[in-house]
Amino acid sequence: MARPQTNKKPFDFILFITVLILLAMGIIMVLSASSPTALAESGNSYAYVSRQAVFAVLGIGCMIFISNLDYHDYEKFARIAYIGSIIVLALVPLLGSSAKGATRWLEIGGIRFQPSEVAKIALIIFYASWLTKNKEHLKDLKQGFIKSFVYIVPIAIILAVFQDHLSVTIIIIAVVAIMMLMAGCKMKHFLTIGTLGGIVGAGGLFALAKFTEKGAYRISRITTFINPWSDKTGEGWQIIQSLYAIGSGGIFGVGLGESKQKYLYIPEPHNDFIFSVLAEELGFIGCAVVIILFAIFIWRGLLIAMKAPDMFGSLVAVGITSLIGLQAIMNIAVVTSSMPNTGIPLPFFSYGGTSLVILLCSVRHFIKHIQKM
Repeated sequence: MARPQTNKKPFDFILFITVLILLAMGIIMVLSASSPTALAESGNSYAYVSRQAVFAVLGIGCMIFISNLDYHDYEKFARIAYIGSIIVLALVPLLGSSAKGATRWLEIGGIRFQPSEVAKIALIIFYASWLTKNKEHLKDLKQGFIKSFVYIVPIAIILAVFQDHLSVTIIIIAVVAIMMLMAGCKMKHFLTIGTLGGIVGAGGLFALAKFTEKGAYRISRITTFINPWSDKTGEGWQIIQSLYAIGSGGIFGVGLGESKQKYLYIPEPHNDFIFSVLAEELGFIGCAVVIILFAIFIWRGLLIAMKAPDMFGSLVAVGITSLIGLQAIMNIAVVTSSMPNTGIPLPFFSYGGTSLVILLCSVRHFIKHIQKM
């Protein structure tokens, strides 16, 4: 059967503008949130935002460069992407560089990047291909549910145990689960076997943290989440300062650039807790605008998934939409103390070149190509 033509698909202007607004707001907030930290560290208030702007331009350039590629071509490299993800992630504990007590980066030719960000997109492509090729067996427990989830096990072990990167593991498992459900796997298998597997996995991580030094900080994060003021100068410091910032913002905020908590109170406010600075400076109105923009993104992404000309394209759209949507929801939940700290960045806002470039490239493809005529 002939491949669906995708070169002349309609351009999703609403989604494209939404992404550009999020990107522009993100760069402005990185400038505001990072300036005190950058000045203290390097004497240059623009150190972080200048690098973020470079990555934004690079990401837009990559978007333009790959704009004429057909997303079906990725299906040919799905298995290579999966194997490559395992290899690259396995290299991180051996050859990776460390920062702030974590080893999650690789440096090749002077370019430092986070392999887990690449692995997220690679797994979306792999699972979209796998589920499409095995769609007749997805309702079967063994062939559809268990066999599909087996592929995530080696990556989950590498990330959670050897890289101590549980937050990315949770995101990846959640995205894969959503893709499987959308592809046709039965909900009852998730509610029974999936729930049991989750309990066993959580118990194993708890035992690892309780009886070894591996991941011991997770227990303190949970106790701090329950009562941050029990350790207000230690583990609870960041979330308490975040809540002070959010509370200080009120309805309209204290004004762009006028945050007090970013002055070395919130640790690294340009990263995972950038939403706190946004809340303080732009208030409830600013927060509502950002949340609405992410809601529009999710709406358009799901609409594109429903209009996709084939199952592979639909699942790619579902995967990318779920990835960005879940990260946004979890990040905002963390900074508002609605869930324990997970270290999940806010898409398009948090400082980080690898994540920004990959997000822009992935969004570009399903903005333009995964649609019907």
